[in-house]
Amino acid sequence: QVQLVESGGGLVQAGGSRRLSCAASGSIFRINRMGWYRQPPGKQREVVAVITRDGTTIYADSVKGRFTISKDNAKNTVYLQMDSLKPEDTAVYYCNVFARDWGYREYDTWGQGTQVTVSS
Repeated sequence: QVQLVESGGGLVQAGGSRRLSCAASGSIFRINRMGWYRQPPGKQREVVAVITRDGTTIYADSVKGRFTISKDNAKNTVYLQMDSLKPEDTAVYYCNVFARDWGYREYDTWGQGTQVTVSS
């Protein structure tokens, strides 16, 4: 199995920055995709950014130019650098990892979520 531990959420003023981290652990053979999603209050979960095994990145239009996703393969960790934060970025942020273990079983795992609140 794959376990995820997220960190970095909290309260930040509009225009500020925040960095989220998500570390994956377990019997991991290969991570194929890592990403961040968010669920604003009263809304459905939505994709924020995804990074594939070869480093290809995809961003939601609402965060392009402000957020940057990156990863450290040696640490099985994905980061989300959030700059120029807006109140509408307030949400619970979830990490997602699609990985394969040494038995070639695939896991699509979600983190516990971390709250990011942007005050105006």
